[in-house]
Amino acid sequence: MNPHRKIEERSIRLHRAVAEKLRHDPAILAKARRRVETWLDDGSVHPHYAEAWRRVLTLGADQLVACLVDPGERMRSLRQCSPFAGALTPQERWQILRQAKAAETP
Repeated sequence: MNPHRKIEERSIRLHRAVAEKLRHDPAILAKARRRVETWLDDGSVHPHYAEAWRRVLTLGADQLVACLVDPGERMRSLRQCSPFAGALTPQERWQILRQAKAAETP
């Protein structure tokens, strides 16, 4: 498998887990929104990405979940700078990455 495709598959898996957590913990969404506002205030993330995330984070729950796992170019680009860092515990993240690696093995 193409190395870039592997990375994208892992990113989608991680964001799928975030999407599941969002359904049960609205604080995750609030934290992501605050992070995006910080990006816009301090310029730490290019405004194009910060504004795009701001729009995504205003969507309804079902649309937001769909965006998080959308394999299209736009979301692939946005996931490279995700406001959901820290939404998964290290253990959750490691488990997802182990599962992704196992799925890559022929």
